[in-house]
Amino acid sequence: MTISFAIVGCGRIVKKHLDALKELGEARLVAVCDVVAEKAEKAGIEAGVPWYTSYDDMLVKHPETDVVSVLTPSGMHPAHVIDIVEKYKKHIVCEKPMALKLEDADRMIHTCDTNGVRLFIVKQNRYNLPVQILRKKLDEGGFGKIVLGTVRVRWCRTQEYYDSDPWRGKWALDGGVIANQASHHIDLLEWMLGEPVSVMAMNGTYLSKIEVDDTCAAIIRFSSGAIGIVEATTATRPKDLEGSLSILGEKGSCVIGGFSVNKMIEWNFADESETQKENVLKNFNENPPNVYGFGHLRYLESVIDSIQNGTRGLVEGLEGRKSLELINAIYESVETGKEVKLRFEPKWSKLGKTR
Repeated sequence: MTISFAIVGCGRIVKKHLDALKELGEARLVAVCDVVAEKAEKAGIEAGVPWYTSYDDMLVKHPETDVVSVLTPSGMHPAHVIDIVEKYKKHIVCEKPMALKLEDADRMIHTCDTNGVRLFIVKQNRYNLPVQILRKKLDEGGFGKIVLGTVRVRWCRTQEYYDSDPWRGKWALDGGVIANQASHHIDLLEWMLGEPVSVMAMNGTYLSKIEVDDTCAAIIRFSSGAIGIVEATTATRPKDLEGSLSILGEKGSCVIGGFSVNKMIEWNFADESETQKENVLKNFNENPPNVYGFGHLRYLESVIDSIQNGTRGLVEGLEGRKSLELINAIYESVETGKEVKLRFEPKWSKLGKTR
């Protein structure tokens, strides 16, 4: 059964979705939409499908759509997802982060549940080859007791990037470096280390004229006792440096680097031979063309499989909410200057709020 997709939002990320859908034999793109006609037209021409400036017009004219991919600015995801689901009862693929405010994420999940549709949150880096073998090793107990997990996002985003769209760099629609650029990496850290119980963070805005932060650091305590460290910045100059993940345990350690959590740097375990180590280092690397990596293809393939076979997706609504709660807790700590306990109700976090 072929699954038909329509896209809402034709900004920076749309090309990854267009390219992935072209490669998937059981997927068919029927139309694209953006309120900016030039963006919609460009994406439509590239994909060879009709384009629209209203998703209502698009979905009325294309009732065959099975899945709507919502690629609009982060702060707009809740309104768009809820409206589309209530009106048209379509499954949803939503880019990260699913929302900026926890209450909005909860509304999205509730709306999809009550209307009998699926809500898939894009976390494509979970499908990177080195990430997959790391997760397998954890599931097998190969690390033993986890001591420390670290993610580093050292990327370059110039003023030109923030000025390219009016929503960028705003608390209400974009969020800072943790909510935007580092959200995938925080998801990976939480996926590997489990449930966070508290976080302490600080941030700053150093090289860009924006509302939000361009640099943030956080220390997280997990229920296992392990410590997590998040370092994220868009103030790396003159170009992207890395997007990395490290896990250290009593039986071994792993470092995944590259600029898209895509390159196995270190794989050291007491119970493995040098030959086994070299095999992992050789065979579990990828060379994606940019920080988005190759994972959109695998992610959308898993979405199609989940719909066709009625199986649970790797990252649906509640799973996507987990990292959003931690992200909100990081910004709550930033504003209060205190350690924040999970689970909590955000009071001071600026995410999703206008100035």
